[in-house]
Amino acid sequence: MEYNKTYMNNIQSPYGIPEEDAEKASYAYLISTVIMVAAVVIPLLNMFVTFMFYVANRKRSYFVRFHCLQSVLSQVLIFGINTVAVWWSLLILFQKVELSNFYFGYLFTTFIFNLVEFVVSLCAAIQTRKGKDFRYFAFGALTEVICKP
Repeated sequence: MEYNKTYMNNIQSPYGIPEEDAEKASYAYLISTVIMVAAVVIPLLNMFVTFMFYVANRKRSYFVRFHCLQSVLSQVLIFGINTVAVWWSLLILFQKVELSNFYFGYLFTTFIFNLVEFVVSLCAAIQTRKGKDFRYFAFGALTEVICKP
């Protein structure tokens, strides 16, 4: 069968979401996950790329806008946590600040937060690609308040 863009855009998931919208919503989570792995020491890069993807898709359907914004909001938390870890590490390297158990505890906590974000983002990408709605525990309600249909 020959590729027909009109035909492909009209395909819907079993949940009633157009295939193209499910794909875009899924990309919102995949982008943050890939950038997180590639640039974990540059927290601003992950935040910037995720935000730019939201800006590029802010006029699309509610489903796409919601998931792009939810991805951005989750990155705000991770951005804050990673930024403190990076700056603290730089201070230890260049300013001769002492290593402490509190520092190692913070690094461990940062690792756990990043691991949870990674796993949840992958789950969200899979679910939205299927056309299912996926709500983060804390950010789902906040996203609903900000992003109106």
